[in-house]
Amino acid sequence: MTQTAIPFWFLRGGTSRGPYMRRTDLPQDREALADVLMAAVGAGHPLNIDGIGGGAAVTTKVAMLSRSDDPAADIDYFFAQVAVTERQVDFRPTCGNILSGVGPAAIEMGLHPAVDGETRVRILSVNTGARIEAIVRTPDGRVTYEGDAVIDGVPGTAAPILLNFQDVVGSSCGALLPSGERRETIDGIDVTLMDVAMPMAIARADAFGLTGTEGVAELDANREFYARMEPIRVEAGRRMGLGDVTSSVTPKFGLLAPPRHGGTVTARYFMPWNAHPSMAVTGSQCLATCALLPGTVADGIAAPASGAPAIVTIEHASGRIEVTVDYEATDEGIVVRSAGLLRTARLLARGELMVPRSALGPEVNVDHRGAVQAGPAHAGAA
Repeated sequence: MTQTAIPFWFLRGGTSRGPYMRRTDLPQDREALADVLMAAVGAGHPLNIDGIGGGAAVTTKVAMLSRSDDPAADIDYFFAQVAVTERQVDFRPTCGNILSGVGPAAIEMGLHPAVDGETRVRILSVNTGARIEAIVRTPDGRVTYEGDAVIDGVPGTAAPILLNFQDVVGSSCGALLPSGERRETIDGIDVTLMDVAMPMAIARADAFGLTGTEGVAELDANREFYARMEPIRVEAGRRMGLGDVTSSVTPKFGLLAPPRHGGTVTARYFMPWNAHPSMAVTGSQCLATCALLPGTVADGIAAPASGAPAIVTIEHASGRIEVTVDYEATDEGIVVRSAGLLRTARLLARGELMVPRSALGPEVNVDHRGAVQAGPAHAGAA
């Protein structure tokens, strides 16, 4: 089998990891692109044994970067969620944890210049249209990964990466509350359907007979819960205008419970067919907004926030995450201006990722050594 070498940078971004590649090195055709990404990750096997995936949804993610044509952005970030055991790729969602590595990766790839001290990278999420500013530490004009920042779900410390999310409300469904309701009932379970950075169906843990403090292994072993949750999620997707989401990872599902350790709320996040080992960056923004908006399923269990911006602390399976939400309370509810988080990232490897030549299609230029030739400096990310 003839293989082709694609340049890649392998990073941990937040509590996820995966390959970061130049969009110009990959097929523009979505079907061909999906074939390449499935081959790279090794989709279709629980261990992703024939690729570089890690056998979990947080380790089968791919970031594709290019310089942006948008005057308000520096980098276009196109995200793909590759399935673990199925041969399937979902281009609908975005990933805020993988986004944590976009700034460093863009600098490492030579797509964005670094300055001495801190480098600001303006990022456009191609999947959702959201705009994010990443602040990356770059002493002497080079990315540093060493620092004293700690995020739960990742061992050790690293250099902080500050993310400021804008245009996050209704990015997928067109409204904060796509169904127009703060709380509604699906199959006897009260839910809040909300779209902030990530469309979600959110319920209380006790509605499923859970405490909300269960660990990931315990939740994933509870197949009765998933059998009860999935039809609710599918109907939620229909009500949110997302169509048939049976084979899509959006909307995600979240459970809320009272805080146990001084935070604002306890949450468990589902991807959606497995529990997240910690917390998604995008999901944390949606859950934080749910905790701030009166009348949602968070009413009565989330600790009240004071002032705006508000710091919402979400207790999750691996610790806690803080989301700073800049919002304004109105007679109709709240207007979310932006959300900020602190994340970290680390470059783990770089080199060439081998995929079958047949998966690339004729549009990708390959030299006599079987390596992808460098694409043009400017190319659209979608």
